[in-house]
Amino acid sequence: MKRALWAACTALALSGCVMGPNYQAPKPVSAKLSQADGMTQQAPLPPRWWHLYDDPVLDRLEEQALSANTELRVAAASLGRARAMTEAAEGANEPEFSVEAAAQRARLSGESYLLTEQLPVMNLGSAGGGVSYQFDLFGRLRRGAEAARADEGAVGALADAVKVTLAAEVAKSYVEVCGAQEMEAIVEHSVEVQERLVEFAERLQAEGRGSAIEVSAAKARLADARAALPLDKIKSRAALYRLAFLMGRTPDDYPREAEACHHLPKLSQPLPTGDGAALIARRPDIRAAERQLAAATARIGVATAELYPQIGIGLTGGTTGILEDLGRAATNRWSIAGLIRWNFPSAGPRAKVRAAKADTARALAVFDGKVLNALREVQTAISTYGENHNRLLSLTEAREAADQTADQLRRLREGGKAAAQVDIGGRSTALLAAQREQAAKEALVLDQINLFLALGGGW
Repeated sequence: MKRALWAACTALALSGCVMGPNYQAPKPVSAKLSQADGMTQQAPLPPRWWHLYDDPVLDRLEEQALSANTELRVAAASLGRARAMTEAAEGANEPEFSVEAAAQRARLSGESYLLTEQLPVMNLGSAGGGVSYQFDLFGRLRRGAEAARADEGAVGALADAVKVTLAAEVAKSYVEVCGAQEMEAIVEHSVEVQERLVEFAERLQAEGRGSAIEVSAAKARLADARAALPLDKIKSRAALYRLAFLMGRTPDDYPREAEACHHLPKLSQPLPTGDGAALIARRPDIRAAERQLAAATARIGVATAELYPQIGIGLTGGTTGILEDLGRAATNRWSIAGLIRWNFPSAGPRAKVRAAKADTARALAVFDGKVLNALREVQTAISTYGENHNRLLSLTEAREAADQTADQLRRLREGGKAAAQVDIGGRSTALLAAQREQAAKEALVLDQINLFLALGGGW
């Protein structure tokens, strides 16, 4: 009878059922990304997308940030913890071993052994060990390990999200440094032009052909032009300090090589976007949501298995007695025992199953929301990129027309057909047009980086 019972328990342990639903990943969404004519293309997004700018300085900044950023260190530590938790969950289905040893000098109570005389002082000892194993009959441990592996995958995806965001932030900061210093050169030229206008107004006033009002107005325009210079310096310095932070450095250790940039980086080809399926597979937030859904599904099995008995077996052995007699037959001991524990299901455990199912429904809704939001972000970024490109074309046309007008006014002045003030005014207008165009160029490069970020660009 005992052998039959043991064989039945062993067979049940080896072929035990697993509670809860088996996880199936959501079906991929079929979505087609629209393109910005001439600006994007449905080509695979390459790893390390910033190489498309063909800028060695940007490449070095990205690599240094990806190796030293503090947020990445936090993410790496979180991932290490998640891996350890997975190992702990997987180890719960392995036998547990224990050993113990003790020694003492003591006088035992004679009456505890039903003796009336006093027992002598003795050297006592004990040594032993044991092994126990819990049969995972209903898959509680297996589902727990499955949930832990899914949690680890979610943490890994969130670590990837930190990398994606970091790469975009480094590129944005670098672009802001380059754009601010390029704009600073234009503003400095504008200041020079306004200074000439002030000199010209003062000369006219001295000759009696101008008024004090004209001089005051020229000085006001000069002050406005000079007031713009600190803004570009502030922007450049803040971006350099942000680069230092992203690279795990102190502000005074900002990358000097970035400070030498005076021209915005340019793409050498239309921006590759891939397709909707590739986007969903690549975006770290979607991958994290999918893994969280898998973990929630596994925990339904954990909660369901709690409704059923837990069965284990243990074997212990050792020796206990007078120290010099340890190991002899009279002091040896051993035991083998089985254990069954079953808390009859009440409202609480059953409610936990319903709660686990609700968590899974919530995780599925979060996953669907992440997919839809990713598609929205990408389509918005593509649309914004295309429209800002069209705006830049108009501003470039306006700047070219202003340059042409300024050149014509210069030739008229040189031929004595226009006043010098008109010539300088034309140059001032051209410089304002150049400032608007440069700001639009920087915005367009930032649009590119935002699109790479929305696409979940690699590293």
